[in-house]
Amino acid sequence: MPELMVFDLDDCLWSPEMFTLDEMPSGVVRGSLNGRGEGVVGVKSGSETIRLFPGALRVLQECADGEYEPMRLGIASSSDTPLAASIAEASLRLLEVLPGLSLRDLLARGWPEDFEGNVKIGRQKPLSSDKSRTHFPQLRDDTGLPFTSMAFLDDSNWSDHCLMVYQNCPGVVTQRTPNGLQYSEFKTLLDNYDKVHGGARTAPSKEAESTLNNNPAR
Repeated sequence: MPELMVFDLDDCLWSPEMFTLDEMPSGVVRGSLNGRGEGVVGVKSGSETIRLFPGALRVLQECADGEYEPMRLGIASSSDTPLAASIAEASLRLLEVLPGLSLRDLLARGWPEDFEGNVKIGRQKPLSSDKSRTHFPQLRDDTGLPFTSMAFLDDSNWSDHCLMVYQNCPGVVTQRTPNGLQYSEFKTLLDNYDKVHGGARTAPSKEAESTLNNNPAR
């Protein structure tokens, strides 16, 4: 099991892509969360509604249920503009995985209080359009986890971030999600990660724990 599961946002966890939107969220849509109760299933941005893909919601709900502990979650998104990044940040705080549990709350699980080093959104400095050169090295440095502890899901429809991360961040196991995250793709990634790294790691968890304890708030 990877210690850090990193998700892209646009065309991986949700739709539409943030660069197509012109307005900050102005309202929410409530509905059934996979039969787990009623919650926020959509975020309004002008005439558009940001929604999680069904497979993504199922994966996130299983993470919320603790099925993959002690795996923790992270984000690596290269939203084009500051506005797009701001819309994404706001949507994380509004969309719910379970009633009363926002996606941002789920991302915070397992990390020290107020820790935000597991979420990298945008391409403004110190980030860039190349996740392999900025997002992932920063995730490694901020979390204290080596690349060999990470897995990554990305649509890779415009730029093949999966290939770039695979080539430039040795040890990260990647999986493309060209049609939005499908549950089968998540399971394939876990299987592939186990084939590559299964049984090979014990020390990184202690190193990461030490790093976070020494840097409780960044």
